[in-house]
Amino acid sequence: MTKQFFEERGDQSVVKARIVQKYFVAWANIIVAAAAKFGDAKIAYIDLYAGPGRYKDGAASTPLLVLEKAIESEPIRKALVALFNDRDQNNSKTLEQEIAALPGIEKLKHKPIVNCNEVGADAEAYFSETKIIPSFTFFDPFGYKGLSLKLINGVIKDWGCDCVFFFNYNRINAGLSNPMVKSHLDALFGVERAESLRGKVENAKPAHRQEMVLEELSNALIEMGAAFVLPFRFKNQEGRLTHHLVFVSKSFKGYEVMKEIMAKESSTEEQGVSSFAYSPADETMPFLFEFQRPLDELGDMLTRAFSGQTISMRDIYCQHSVGRPYLSRHYKEVLGKLEEADKIKVTDPEGKKRRKNSFADRLLVTFLEAAG
Repeated sequence: MTKQFFEERGDQSVVKARIVQKYFVAWANIIVAAAAKFGDAKIAYIDLYAGPGRYKDGAASTPLLVLEKAIESEPIRKALVALFNDRDQNNSKTLEQEIAALPGIEKLKHKPIVNCNEVGADAEAYFSETKIIPSFTFFDPFGYKGLSLKLINGVIKDWGCDCVFFFNYNRINAGLSNPMVKSHLDALFGVERAESLRGKVENAKPAHRQEMVLEELSNALIEMGAAFVLPFRFKNQEGRLTHHLVFVSKSFKGYEVMKEIMAKESSTEEQGVSSFAYSPADETMPFLFEFQRPLDELGDMLTRAFSGQTISMRDIYCQHSVGRPYLSRHYKEVLGKLEEADKIKVTDPEGKKRRKNSFADRLLVTFLEAAG
């Protein structure tokens, strides 16, 4: 099955790899700069389901794309420790060969490591019990075996650590009712949540079932300690949901950067607000539903949420944007309209003269008391 997965490269694989590659570069630059004061700082890129490195058509997959970007940047190539793993020995050997053949690979200070191990309890224990260097981890299992809340928490628990994983909805959906894979689904959702989910989805319509599954996964990750969860949806040509790419972090900065990247990779947008490849979500599931709110509702949400308060533009964005599809520019646009409507007052704490409707992050916004 894994071999077949790498036979052909589809548009979804291209987008997925591009999101991971873009985030790696942005993350690495931020972390390397922040850690520079500590001297010989190291960062890690971890991929425990790495595959052979190339598709049948010769196109590079995510491991090689990430290494190519690392080679291009002197600060990153000095700091990067790359760890790859695949349980298939042929994949591991092929990946080693492909890495060795990359132009400029000798420029990396630390030679990439390629292992051949099953991802399971040993990996969970290692990442849970070991303090790791700042790392960006990518999990891309063909199904769900080995992927667990404990493993995800282990790779994001330390400073500078973020994770993105491939969530195969079709296989998860089928597995919920299959007693043979109960332990794997329990590890991914948590035992109680998995059991509750099985009951909820039993008679649900397909579209509603999809939302239930991702809603429960998102809530499980947040309860685990992941402050920020950002899903990106993929559909097939028939418009059916196939899988998600789910970003998990404890850092708002990481969340902000990945949101910008995913927004640009979205295939559609409404009123300038990117879809994150979502379909309309049921209003009874607030985590998912918030990703469907159009821009013209943002002004009303802000006046209700911050009525009577004085708060900086940056804090408005940091506090209100989590779990919603809006970017910083959307808040600035809407605040401009609220100022024109005399619903807010804007002042500069530095006393500088500002251009009309400009909203630097430092500006203080006073929301008038909401009527009623």
